[in-house]
Amino acid sequence: MLQQILQPLPLVLVIIIIIMAAALLRLKRILKQQTNPNQSAQNHAQMETQVQSTLRANEADQRFLSKADEALRLTQTFQKFVPRQFVEHFAKHGSDTLELGRADEDEVAILFSDIRGFTGLSEKMTPQELMKFLNSYFLRMNDPIHQNGGFIDKFIGDAIMALFDHPKGTNRDKAIDALNAAVDLRYALNVYNQHRHNSGYPPINIGVGIHFGPVIIGTVGSDDRMDTTVIGDSVNIAYRLESLAPKLGADIIVSSQLLETAAAKEKFSYRFLDWVRVKGRKNPVEVYEILNHLPEETIALRKKTAPWIEKGVEHRKSQQWDEALNCFEKARMLNPDDHLVAHHIAQCHSIKSSLVSLDWDGAADL
Repeated sequence: MLQQILQPLPLVLVIIIIIMAAALLRLKRILKQQTNPNQSAQNHAQMETQVQSTLRANEADQRFLSKADEALRLTQTFQKFVPRQFVEHFAKHGSDTLELGRADEDEVAILFSDIRGFTGLSEKMTPQELMKFLNSYFLRMNDPIHQNGGFIDKFIGDAIMALFDHPKGTNRDKAIDALNAAVDLRYALNVYNQHRHNSGYPPINIGVGIHFGPVIIGTVGSDDRMDTTVIGDSVNIAYRLESLAPKLGADIIVSSQLLETAAAKEKFSYRFLDWVRVKGRKNPVEVYEILNHLPEETIALRKKTAPWIEKGVEHRKSQQWDEALNCFEKARMLNPDDHLVAHHIAQCHSIKSSLVSLDWDGAADL
């Protein structure tokens, strides 16, 4: 019995020896630090240096993050005045700076849009109401343009000028983007007018004109005031097409160049409008209206009148007035409420009664 009790004692002794050895080693380290105060002070100094270095590094990181945030805010603000696509366009042509006088030529689709009857509408508003209305309207028109790969170049009063350059895409991509944006603008307008109706405001209407062609993209101004700009005959044509919308009773007017570039027959419904000479241009332009946003019944009616309108314009070009009027009257029988048909009949009577030169090409001056 006594032997069984004493057997655990060697294990207890081993544990006691280990504890005493650990205590002795700790005591030795303490005595060593007391006998070598210089080493202790040196270690303390090194620790303080490391702490200060870490603090300075953290401060530098904080300053860097602050400057980065500031640069990001400035860039975002800058992009509100100079579209990012302008800078990217110049970069694509080998320039990484936006210096004064920089110019490049490119082929793009140009879209103009404005509010019908805006002058009369604005006269009924206070300045604050007018700015609130315009900002609300532009906010809704911005998305259809951006979602279809375009960007707004300028706000001109109530008008919008947008460009479609489809980076890394073809000319067809650019033209299709612009057509899609125009149709989506009309859908966005329907939603906006529903909102205005719910708020007790009258609906508004817009006209859209689109052309495709070469433009010069560059920067103009002076040393202390610079702006980006797009100039050229193509810009003038797009602007003039938009102004024809109320005269021809169309929502979206496009040039034949745009339709050909887009190969539009595969995706879009459209109707021939007229052979016109726009202001500031000698050569006439064939113009068409896009129908995709209209109700199916309206599209069907306008397509029925299209062949007669085309024939009527061809007769007008040849100064065959009676034949032209006969075609337009047949179109009116198919759709008595068609504004375009009424326009052609009135125009044909007006041209017939006026003196036209022998070399007249049949184009209407609108």
